[in-house]
Amino acid sequence: MKLLEGKNAIITGGSRGIGKGIAEVFAKHGANVAFTYASSVAAADALEAELTELGVKAKGYQSNAANFEEAEKLIKDVVADFGQIDILVNNAGITKDNLLMRMSEEDFDQVIEVNLKSVFNMTKAIQRTMLKQRSGSIINMSSVVGVKGNAGQANYAASKAGIIGFSKSMALELGSRNIRTNVIAPGFIETEMTNKLDEKTVQGWRDSIPLKRGGTPEDIANACVFLGSDLSSYVTGQVLQVNGGMLT
Repeated sequence: MKLLEGKNAIITGGSRGIGKGIAEVFAKHGANVAFTYASSVAAADALEAELTELGVKAKGYQSNAANFEEAEKLIKDVVADFGQIDILVNNAGITKDNLLMRMSEEDFDQVIEVNLKSVFNMTKAIQRTMLKQRSGSIINMSSVVGVKGNAGQANYAASKAGIIGFSKSMALELGSRNIRTNVIAPGFIETEMTNKLDEKTVQGWRDSIPLKRGGTPEDIANACVFLGSDLSSYVTGQVLQVNGGMLT
């Protein structure tokens, strides 16, 4: 059963990792997919071709969600190319980890700008379209770190906790127009980035998780399918933790 048949979705940071996983699963469920990427044109072209083969419309846009003007232009371009926009997944994010005593002001500002301000930019840019439609599902990617904090990640934790507060506020502001805003807080997800880490370290993390494994991009994507589909039509302002039981 295709749960997103005929819906149009935008996914920021969609060319690799969790974003790519969401794009692939969305397409399998029948959604047309617009995705953004930062620099890798080859990866974006490959994903566009892969999604199109699944029988949906797919297009990559080189766009920086952390830039207010670029976010506005992106929404205009996607509306022109796709028409209606039913789902927005704010997934783009970076880390610049360090203990506070070693963290530069620049490293703090950049993580807040890319992770948190991008959610403001994209939500503000898409608001008019969704208000006109009187429908929409906004899914914002937080983290287990945004819920419980983590030493050496004060900037990242602040940005991801900020996303939760922003999303709950948007659920209250936009709910009367049938626009839902929810958050997914992933735990330890295994992607290209974690593959570069020491296997012993990774295994230690797996062993500390009640389900005894790291998550996959598909695990996060499946949660996004639920929140983007009509199955969750009475769910807004919620934080769905997809972490294998790391926080109970």
